[in-house]
Amino acid sequence: MARRAGADTYPARLRKSAHRARVALRKSGVDYFRGDGSDWIALAGLLLTIPAITCATLFDAVWCSPAALVLPIVAGGLLLRPASLLGLYATAATALIVESVALGPYGDGPARVTPGIVLVVAACGFFGLILAQFRARVGVPWRRGGTMLFDLRERIRVQSALPRLPQGWHREMALRPAGGQSFSGDFVVAARTNGGRTLEAVLTDVSGKGMDAGSRALLLSGAFGGLLGSLPPHGFLPAANGYLLRQDWDEGFATSIHLVLDLDSGDYELLSAGHPPALQLHSGSGRWEEKAAEGPLLGVYDGAEFDAVKGSLAPGDVLMLFTDGLVEASDRDIAEGIDRLTGEADRYVATGFEGAAWHLIEACAKDVNDDRALLLLSRRS
Repeated sequence: MARRAGADTYPARLRKSAHRARVALRKSGVDYFRGDGSDWIALAGLLLTIPAITCATLFDAVWCSPAALVLPIVAGGLLLRPASLLGLYATAATALIVESVALGPYGDGPARVTPGIVLVVAACGFFGLILAQFRARVGVPWRRGGTMLFDLRERIRVQSALPRLPQGWHREMALRPAGGQSFSGDFVVAARTNGGRTLEAVLTDVSGKGMDAGSRALLLSGAFGGLLGSLPPHGFLPAANGYLLRQDWDEGFATSIHLVLDLDSGDYELLSAGHPPALQLHSGSGRWEEKAAEGPLLGVYDGAEFDAVKGSLAPGDVLMLFTDGLVEASDRDIAEGIDRLTGEADRYVATGFEGAAWHLIEACAKDVNDDRALLLLSRRS
């Protein structure tokens, strides 16, 4: 009874109330910066800014022009929801009226509210309202928009990571989006299956390039990653083809090449869906061989069949998979691009192709306005 009485004392209740208020304040702050909370903090700050700017303008209109009211208006377009933005605009319009009355007619001096200033403030408010309505329609607050895009980019990068290979194998992956963007229509999904004895890797080129193809590439990379290893190797491309057909996209096609490599023997199979051929370097002869499998584009028609081509990687051999952006351009055909790629790749034979993937893209297709990807596998001598 004494303990219960102590817990009900006024200081104890005060500490509990302070703790609840502290937790609620911290939660509201976290929600605000995540973009899930209310925008009343930003609205209150901007509403206080407007009278401060108005007072500064009335004190010295030369150094603080009436056009300074566009500053809280622009900030409001980035921070506030449309309903809150209208309240901010009403306050700014009132401040502009007060300034025009206090400063006198605009013909009496340069630091006056002129029709041009009114038009500038109104135009900034109009575009800010359009921006706020667009954000409200998308449902992504400005504070979370950049974070979401960064998260999407990192997910694509993680999904394109290649698994570790046993001793005696070297693998590299390089990806260069079009126009220096962060998103690409090219991606790789890979996994070790069959108890880790088999490497399955799929290099895909989604129609389009850069940001336009990035969202579809993210969706497909997740779907292809789930299919890889869950189906027999010869069932992957038919299942991927069916998945694309079900999406019913306007630009719903993609090219893809599927590698199934036995890490013990070096034997492999390649299955292609309209993708450029792979290239194998035979260490014994020093010559490059094209490995071209037959198959239609993904997402074109149902019931497509994909024929495999077989090969084997001996010690010292190299296998390269790439997208068409690396070897094809408007001023050259794919055969010339492949010749240039193999010529540049010969320079890395002595170094064992360490770090070669990035440098090959840099040498062969540095300024190409297309997504470029290169997957390189080599078996140590």
